[in-house]
Amino acid sequence: MVGFVKRTPSALLLVAQLVGVVAYPFMERTTSGRALFAIFGIVVLALAVLVIRATPFLWWVSVLIAAPAMLLLALQAFSDSATLFAWSSGFEALLYLYAALSMMAYMLDDTRVTIDELFAIGTVFTLLAWAFAYVFVVLQAVQPASFSASEGEVHSWMDLLFLSFTVLTGTGLSDILPLTGHAKSVVMLEQVVGVFYIAMVVTRLIGLQALRKRV
Repeated sequence: MVGFVKRTPSALLLVAQLVGVVAYPFMERTTSGRALFAIFGIVVLALAVLVIRATPFLWWVSVLIAAPAMLLLALQAFSDSATLFAWSSGFEALLYLYAALSMMAYMLDDTRVTIDELFAIGTVFTLLAWAFAYVFVVLQAVQPASFSASEGEVHSWMDLLFLSFTVLTGTGLSDILPLTGHAKSVVMLEQVVGVFYIAMVVTRLIGLQALRKRV
């Protein structure tokens, strides 16, 4: 089991993020839950840095981005500050985008598909969803009216993660709508990224299949 985890760090990160999807609603309800949310965020950041070490990208760049994010998350474990959350979200968005790009380079680095690269397909998708969700958090902090909501309502992290997944998958359930120009721009960028990523994966698999037949 330990050997499998070492050979497939992408699987560990993917599982952690999927566990987060189920656990986040419970963490949002209480003060202790929000502290656990911050601690869980630090764990996921550490796993992302670990995964980047297996890619062609510079892993120390990820450490420089993750360090302030982890510090801010640690402070959030003892504080319910929306300002801290916005700042940490900015760094987390950068790290997850960097991790997604590094893993895409990792998948395209050779003509052989390993088990870890198969898990990486799903991991890149969740990293992109997380990254854009954190961008939405920053947008909401800078422009509170960025997304449709009842008067005075601030969307939770789970709301914005849900929005990110619906945009990235092209589902577009319209539960939450972008209202400002900046919010609409980011949503459109995520839609393009979602379509591009699916097209890239399909093209990659078809290309490898054609190469295998020629060999």
